Amino acid sequence: MELSSHQRYALPAILLHWVMAVGLLGAMGFGLYMTELPFSPTRLKLYNWHKWVGIALLGLSVLRVVWRLTHRPPADLPMPAWQARLAHLTHGAMYGLFLAVPLVGWARSSAAGFPVVWLGVLPLPDWVPRNEALAHTLKEAHELLAYTLLILIALHVAAALQHAWVARDALLQRMLPQRR
Repeated sequence: MELSSHQRYALPAILLHWVMAVGLLGAMGFGLYMTELPFSPTRLKLYNWHKWVGIALLGLSVLRVVWRLTHRPPADLPMPAWQARLAHLTHGAMYGLFLAVPLVGWARSSAAGFPVVWLGVLPLPDWVPRNEALAHTLKEAHELLAYTLLILIALHVAAALQHAWVARDALLQRMLPQRR
């Protein structure tokens, strides 16, 4: 099924979606792997990469929210009302978590006394005071929020695949770059 341009997402929305998808998988992969490593230069390097990707994702998330607030998405495809409501709730929660997860991680780093120096050259401000108890709480919050986001991403992917393989509608095509 060929979609018209008004049925598809705009190219900036598509690019932000897929760049963030790759970045989120990378950040989550680093996050899961690095926490299991013993203290070492490799672990410290992965923590820095995790922070760098997280800050980049925070910036992309802000861009994505601004884009979404200033550009109307294509109309929903025909589907049961409960699916449309669930999709909107899931998207809203993911947008909130796109912002919350890196912000809480950054706050955790500040509270633990580990500054965030983006790409090793741009020191970012500590925006919470150094506090060991707060750092522990923020670490747990960061993990909980990240796992929640991971679950929502899995539901999002499952729903997209259901639309592609079971419903056989054009929902997934709307977020794929257009072939020429």
